[in-house]
This record gives sequence, C-alpha cells and structure tokens, in this order.
Amino acid sequence: MLKSIIGEKIGMTQVFDEKGKLVPVTVVEAGPCVVTAIKTVENDGYNAVQLGFCDVEEKKLNKSQVGHLKKNNIAPKKVLREFRVSDVSGLTLGQEIKADIFKAGDYVDVGGISKGKGYAGVIKRHNFGQQPVTRGQSDRTRARGSSGSQGPQRVLRGLRMSGHLGQEYVTIQKLLVVNVDVEKNVILIKGSVPAAKKATLDINNTVKRIPVVQAEKKVAKKK
Repeated sequence: MLKSIIGEKIGMTQVFDEKGKLVPVTVVEAGPCVVTAIKTVENDGYNAVQLGFCDVEEKKLNKSQVGHLKKNNIAPKKVLREFRVSDVSGLTLGQEIKADIFKAGDYVDVGGISKGKGYAGVIKRHNFGQQPVTRGQSDRTRARGSSGSQGPQRVLRGLRMSGHLGQEYVTIQKLLVVNVDVEKNVILIKGSVPAAKKATLDINNTVKRIPVVQAEKKVAKKK
C-alpha cells in the first residue's frame, strides 16, 4: 500500500490533545495527488510510483514533461515526485491519492528544501565555540582558526569551514501525525518541518521503528 504523498507547507499553529496539553503542529496541505507513472521490477528493475501535485498551465512545463503527462492523459502538474514502494498492485494511472492514506497516530518522514541563510561562519554553520577573548581588542574571537596541518600541508577535503548555509534537501524522521482533515486534505504534524511557507514537502511513512504505546508496555511488564 502506498503511504507517501506530496504536500505544501501552510505554516505552524498549536492544538490541544486529548489530555489538554498544548501541542505545536505544522499544517500541511497534503494532496490531492495523481498517479502519473508506475514502475515495476519487470520493466524498470524496481517498484515505484510517480505522483503529480498542483495544477499548472501547460506553457510553464517543458516539452518532455508535457509529453510524459499527455501520454497518460493527465493534466499538467507543477510537481512530480517518485516514491519507492514494495508492491504496485492496486495502483492505476490517474488514480487520486488524498490525505486519508494517513491517520492520527501515524509516524512520517518529512523532507524539503531548508531555508537559505546565505554565507555563514563556522559558529553559526557548524556550532563551533568562540576562541578565548583576551583583554585587548581582538577580531579573532569568532574566527575558525588554523585550517592546515603539519602532515599533509594542505586543507583536507570535507573540512568544516565557513560557507553557504541552508538551501539543501533535509529530511526529519519519525514525526507524529496529530490529526488529518480528509475534507480539506490537511495534515497536522507535531513539531516543525524543513522548508519555508508554501514550499513543497515529501511525506513518507517513517522508515524508523515505531515506538510502543505506553499501555502495551505496562501489559508486557505485568506478564
């Protein structure tokens, strides 16, 4: 069964849970998405499904995208994403995928392009500490320090230095689905997710182990 969908980040708010506790949530407009392509092991070497999200004018797509969608009699879509699945049976071209594939209590992995923060130093970018502050006027308190070494006498690849911060694909795993509004195709996800408002998000069923409910733990201890 497909447990993936494309969504748009609306913003953040807060809701009360069953115990009256205030919970911060991210509001995501999830779908509706359309199945635009299906890949199988026999034809492509792996099982996957491609989803399309958000209607767009045909002139805003390139020729290959228009031809790909017209081949399957699907209206132009702004966003196309491919998701790996274990089984593609039950999926058909043009099938609509809505937010009801998730329910409250599910755990999801949410990915998106993080906010770009421009050029940043090592303290902000890599959480480095400051250098000792002396009694005199020093301009090296936030500097990185030496970047070379006596051995290779060169800067090693991958060394943490100042540079561009953000604007990269980030995935946050195992986030709790607090509520799902099927009529409005809205999912409330506990906590914050990457990306700015109105950005596109990829929502998948979590790959991590789902935690055991407290009630089940108590029953196991009694046994």
